[in-house]
Amino acid sequence: MSAIVVINDHLIRVRCNNPGVMTGSGTNTYIVHAADEAWVIDPGPAEAAHIANIFKACAGKTISKIFVTHMHPDHSPAHQAIRDKTQAELIGLAPVDDPFQDKTCVPEAHVQHNQVFNLAGQSMLQAVHTPGHVDNHVCYFVMPSEIMITGDHIMQGSTVVIIPPHGNMKAYIASLQNLLNYPIQQLAPGHGEMITQPLDEIDHLITHRLTRETKVLDCLQGLPAVTTSTLVSSVYDDVDQSLHAVAECSLLAHLIKLETEGRVKQYQENEQSLWQLIA
Repeated sequence: MSAIVVINDHLIRVRCNNPGVMTGSGTNTYIVHAADEAWVIDPGPAEAAHIANIFKACAGKTISKIFVTHMHPDHSPAHQAIRDKTQAELIGLAPVDDPFQDKTCVPEAHVQHNQVFNLAGQSMLQAVHTPGHVDNHVCYFVMPSEIMITGDHIMQGSTVVIIPPHGNMKAYIASLQNLLNYPIQQLAPGHGEMITQPLDEIDHLITHRLTRETKVLDCLQGLPAVTTSTLVSSVYDDVDQSLHAVAECSLLAHLIKLETEGRVKQYQENEQSLWQLIA
């Protein structure tokens, strides 16, 4: 499959050749364009071939803005090479103090929730703050075609890892529910293919997370206080063991959500965090 795919008259996808467990078939960069101007959304990793493909896809147009959904290293570092050639404005939400964030990516302009950006005289892009995967995650709604560019908020073919403290399960589920308020016709994920049944997909993801939460509670039933490393094998018994270390991050996010709701409690013993159901 070609790295460059035309989605419609004003949206192009450029896929980076960085497949992996966390990136699926690779990171998707999206280009929104009209007239002689183009905007790059999630420039991706700083890989020469990918950057060359972005410029190829934008041929004949001026890249004036770069938007980032968030600053993980598979989504943002190529911003520097693009800006060096174009002086494009970098737009997003400031990186949080998180070792997983790309610290080179510091936006000049900070988006506001539901802020609309005009391109070639029409309302083109609406920023939608979607905390959960990380606090500073933003989706971008392509208004003319009603396509939501989802970054890592929604991935095709896989669920998103939530890593506390900057990943928040309660915020993630609320952000998914908020997307149901937009007239979305398709989802353009940061990894994978276009999702053509967006409302079904969002409903499925909400149900999946809440079902997993119920499983956490069921697995804690009747147990003494346990660590996440002990609990993960029961809660994620449907997931390959090689992924349990990653799944443990999302398990912790579920437990923190349940703790804020007064359904489980946490305490320290022998320098370990233990979790227990509240009767």
